Amino acid sequence: MKNTIEIRCSADRTAVIDIEGTIGVDPATADSHSVATYEAFNRALSQIRALDVDRVVVNIRSTGGNVADALLIYDALCELDTQVTTRCHGYTASAATVIAQAASEGEREMMSNALYLIHRSVSATEGNAIDLQQSLDLLSKTDERLASIYATRSGREVEQIVALMNDNSGNGRWLTPAEALEAGLIDRIIDATTARRTIKARIADAAERLISALRPSSQPSPRAALDIESAMVEARSSAALTALREGQQRANPTTIEPVDDPSDREAEEPANAAAYSRDADALREATF
Repeated sequence: MKNTIEIRCSADRTAVIDIEGTIGVDPATADSHSVATYEAFNRALSQIRALDVDRVVVNIRSTGGNVADALLIYDALCELDTQVTTRCHGYTASAATVIAQAASEGEREMMSNALYLIHRSVSATEGNAIDLQQSLDLLSKTDERLASIYATRSGREVEQIVALMNDNSGNGRWLTPAEALEAGLIDRIIDATTARRTIKARIADAAERLISALRPSSQPSPRAALDIESAMVEARSSAALTALREGQQRANPTTIEPVDDPSDREAEEPANAAAYSRDADALREATF
């Protein structure tokens, strides 16, 4: 699992943010699986606003973390003027599900092989009875806030959401995509096997965007330049991959022709070698 928030802007004016690892823990002081603080996320959003994109896709691969950071990220996404799609992968749980609720209407997605978990908030507290009571009050208010968010986005009654959070002694239970959809926690299930676009379709789309971006314009903008560059990169990479695959299909298996080993051949003696040998013998006899 990568430990970062990444942004990449595709040619169809879509920015992608990857949230992976534990939410809300400072990566400078935490273990290698602790990432996605609100500060880092806010910096990512600043870059997105500068790109002026039409859509933001947030890929979530996280089992949760700090609720405070999750709520801040939730509010930041809700404040965006562009369409926001959240997409849950693998085990998505706890605070990560709060971020997943920040999608635009009908844009909460979940991969078909993922699992989803909501539960009551948890904290580790030390101190006297007053300290413990304050922590209890905060936990209760946090649960109310979370249940309200889930209920508002799902269209379900708060009591139904609370029942899910209370399951398994407040630890919740893992929901399949179908169960999460039935509970109103997601809007759509994405089948991983059909989500891939064909290479030819990608080339056609990239070419069309490139042609559109190259059409004469009286007022060229930096955004148009970004479109041209992105479309050219995608078209080149897609075309190169297609050419590679076609070349592999046409290529024949490597074969080795049989070759005689010169080391097995008898040495070939010149035709006049015997005469030279006789003359040499005669000369030695005459000399000695």
